Amino acid sequence: MPSHLGSATPTLTCDRVVLRGFVAEDATARARLGQDAAIVRMFGSTPAWSGIRAMTEHQGQSWYRAVTSGSDDRTNWAIELDGRFVGSARLHHLSEEDRKARYAIGILDASLHGNGLGREVTQRILQHAFDDLHLHRVDLRVLAFNEPAIRCYRACGFVEEGRERESAYVDGKWHDDVIMGVLAHEHP
Repeated sequence: MPSHLGSATPTLTCDRVVLRGFVAEDATARARLGQDAAIVRMFGSTPAWSGIRAMTEHQGQSWYRAVTSGSDDRTNWAIELDGRFVGSARLHHLSEEDRKARYAIGILDASLHGNGLGREVTQRILQHAFDDLHLHRVDLRVLAFNEPAIRCYRACGFVEEGRERESAYVDGKWHDDVIMGVLAHEHP
């Protein structure tokens, strides 16, 4: 892990959102958002429901434990919009020697999709990765059918580097994972 990382999650600000460390209240906020079947599909699972399914407080607490345990808190952010939790983003699989990391984002409120919020968050985290953490490379994996996310990533400078063919079984069909990456000198 890069030794120049601080000891706590740095708060990053964007035009509309704040990227901050997780707090216990995020478990309740996550439960309030519920589970949207379309979002669950984009993460690579086949939901047994359609629309939005309610989450219990216990499920929110389980989600909170999963998202905050075993990860590097210094590169794991809650996305806050207008004072409310709406998702998460992280850099993981950090390699100090190779100066690289993998990126993941999840905006859990479908009503916020398609308005540039993911692009704003991604650009800010890439800026932090390259300018503050001095990474050389950030990559990601995205399901090939998740065209809105692929458009977002391309707009942020990621390029398709390859595919892992038929690597995810979603809704009774095999789907490719698209491997994308961006290098420090490519980032605007």
